[in-house]
Amino acid sequence: MGWLADESGLERNAANHVPLTPLSHLRRAADVHADRLAIVWRDHRVTYAEYAARVTRLASGLARRGVRPGDVVATLLPNIPAQAEAHFAVPACGAVLNTINTRLDADTVGYIFGHAGARVVLVDTALLPLAEAAIRKMEGPAPQIIEVCDHAAGHVPSGHYLGYDDLLAEGDPGFDWVLPQDEWESIAINYTSGTTGRPKGVVYHHRGAYLGTMASVIGWRMQLFPKVLTIVPMFHCNGWLQPWMAPMMGGTLICCRDVTAKAIYDAIADEGVTHFGGAPIVLNTIINAPESDRRPFNHVVEVFTAGAPPPAATLAAIEPLGFNVTQVYGLTETYGPATECLWQPEWDSTTGEDRATLKARTGVAMAQMDAVTVLDSHDTPVKRDSAHLGEIVMRGNLVMKGYYKNPQATAEAFKGGWFRSGDIAVQHPDGYIKITDRAKDIIISGGENVSSVEVEGALMHHPAVSLCAVVAKPDDKWGEVPCAFVELKPGMTATEDDLIRFARSRLAGFATPKAVVFCDLPKTSTGKIQKFELRAVARLMAQQG
Repeated sequence: MGWLADESGLERNAANHVPLTPLSHLRRAADVHADRLAIVWRDHRVTYAEYAARVTRLASGLARRGVRPGDVVATLLPNIPAQAEAHFAVPACGAVLNTINTRLDADTVGYIFGHAGARVVLVDTALLPLAEAAIRKMEGPAPQIIEVCDHAAGHVPSGHYLGYDDLLAEGDPGFDWVLPQDEWESIAINYTSGTTGRPKGVVYHHRGAYLGTMASVIGWRMQLFPKVLTIVPMFHCNGWLQPWMAPMMGGTLICCRDVTAKAIYDAIADEGVTHFGGAPIVLNTIINAPESDRRPFNHVVEVFTAGAPPPAATLAAIEPLGFNVTQVYGLTETYGPATECLWQPEWDSTTGEDRATLKARTGVAMAQMDAVTVLDSHDTPVKRDSAHLGEIVMRGNLVMKGYYKNPQATAEAFKGGWFRSGDIAVQHPDGYIKITDRAKDIIISGGENVSSVEVEGALMHHPAVSLCAVVAKPDDKWGEVPCAFVELKPGMTATEDDLIRFARSRLAGFATPKAVVFCDLPKTSTGKIQKFELRAVARLMAQQG
């Protein structure tokens, strides 16, 4: 189908068919944008010509240390230049990049080392104890440690391992990059959080990584030469592909090792940051920043937020500060963002809570996805009536190859020809999706389905609430009842009765929290609240009466 009657001589060749890979973005930038600033981390500033040269030497150095095509090179690094360089250098020597969450425990890191079969690991000086403990716990051959000393952060090398700068010095500046022969070749393996078992290795291919960079540009309405602040950890979905995307746009990647309100405001004011991504907790950090941390700036900063549905109250509070927030949604299995709350011109006149409610939608498929929809338990699309619940499913080039060494989990995830997200949502008449919960987070109280997201959104409107999470608490009468865990804003006070009364004024009785606990919420490195820990607390509360 789709072929002309006579296509003799119209074959694929080197001139008309090149496998898609994000490596091409840096190769082009080194030529077209050679003198433009590529990476900034405090006093460390390199142009695209210098960036590509460092990447080439790193790729060569890894190859000389025995890394072969198909091998895995891991990193235990914060958002510093070496992490960005590894995104290009590791695949440029034909290897597969495994950026590991730096906040995991040694046992889990050791499992990932062994499961992925890492040959080499690039380790920040401050994280050497974690890497060493992980190697002691792992099974299989241990990876060689290359120490990355962050001089810009004032660190001093341990002297126990080959240094990153020494590895670069070993590299051949004329090394030929190993480009993929097939765009389905693997470029990265990212491990899920593993909160309900061992983490799964999500495998990305060059094609998806390439197309994902373009999807972000379209969704962000990005123009040439953006200045992107790396708030999303580069170990999380490869920083939502931002390290690979920036060279395509001739942009500057501005590293942020520690995410604080001061660091964000300083980067915007001093470096002219135009874009960054982050979880809703980052938005709250900005909103609640003390006056001493704030800096004036005269442009609008474009923000992608994901990780949890942002409450409308948060979106309403941050926009007047100079930030235009677009909600995106995705998973590790979809290279990060796969949907966007695409803003419509006819919404421009909306204000206040109505505007924030529109912005809080999960949205529609990003440009490089084939389809994103909501299916009921019979795999039938739900009615677009903002009421019927179903599971978000996806199909397209921004879906992973599968789970490494786990064919059963891969088959389950792809059942019926869709990637099954496990997220529960409704679909509005205009096609926009709105997440109501993770399947495991739905609270069933007296036979009524309670959306924890809806309850959290109501509580976030209280002026004293900085952050909250709602989980199910076992109950003898109702089966389950909502239980809220709350962080208050600095200097603000509220009682349990205050918040319960406030929620009751906005919610049905069965959806109103029956208990409120004030505490610091447990979070992952990307700002997601670890609800499994809160569920354990709620179960203990129920047992104790």
